[in-house]
Amino acid sequence: MRSCIIIDDENKARLLLRNMLADVAPDIQVLADCDDLPSGVKAIKKLKPELVFLDIEMPGHSGLEILDFFNEEEINFDIVFVTGYSEYAIQAFKLSAIDYLLKPLNPDQLQQTINKLDRKDGRQKQQEYKALQHNIAYNQDVQDKCIIVNLSNSTRFIKVKDIVYLSAEGSYCNLFLKNQEKLLASKNLKYFEERLTDFPQFFRCHKSYIINLKEVKEYNKSEQTIFLDFKQTALLSADKSDIFMSKMEALN
Repeated sequence: MRSCIIIDDENKARLLLRNMLADVAPDIQVLADCDDLPSGVKAIKKLKPELVFLDIEMPGHSGLEILDFFNEEEINFDIVFVTGYSEYAIQAFKLSAIDYLLKPLNPDQLQQTINKLDRKDGRQKQQEYKALQHNIAYNQDVQDKCIIVNLSNSTRFIKVKDIVYLSAEGSYCNLFLKNQEKLLASKNLKYFEERLTDFPQFFRCHKSYIINLKEVKEYNKSEQTIFLDFKQTALLSADKSDIFMSKMEALN
């Protein structure tokens, strides 16, 4: 039997989540539900749940401030953030690989999120929350946001603006950075495409490539080849050439 705490200022929202959990995850016991962040923090420290469902839009304290109440080593529980709509927060969640739920909640989304939590270890959680803290802090400067990149034996936080392009490597992905460093990430190209959707300078130009349009130096139409910094190249699918040209013309 796993345990959780629900933190949300709306009583109806807490009750709805309780009922959904009873239906889709009866093995999760709700230890407490709290109507603000301070009482939620006290409940976490006292009851030590394995999972916390946390609304980010509450009076007094945003749920995003929870990381300020704990030292890194104290975060041995999973956090699922819940939000009605907050564009910058959702972007931060995606980049940091953090689990979140959108209101209105639905059972399928809840079940999928719980299933994903089962595959995370303590070290991975701490790394993700550290990335989230950075991305929230740099809310006003989008280009200083970081994307979490899991390598074979470590985790890196890479500033989005430092990525020149990405290329598929089977079920893995190569990242080429401005400092000419090459990283082999343990996620595929689709994973990074989904996390970079809010950054218009990134374009999936080919099934095997995502490029940073700001790093494009030349385009050879006859060879369908894009030239980037440091003489690096990426292929352009024929059916995406018009979109590519439009994006380059619109690029600031």
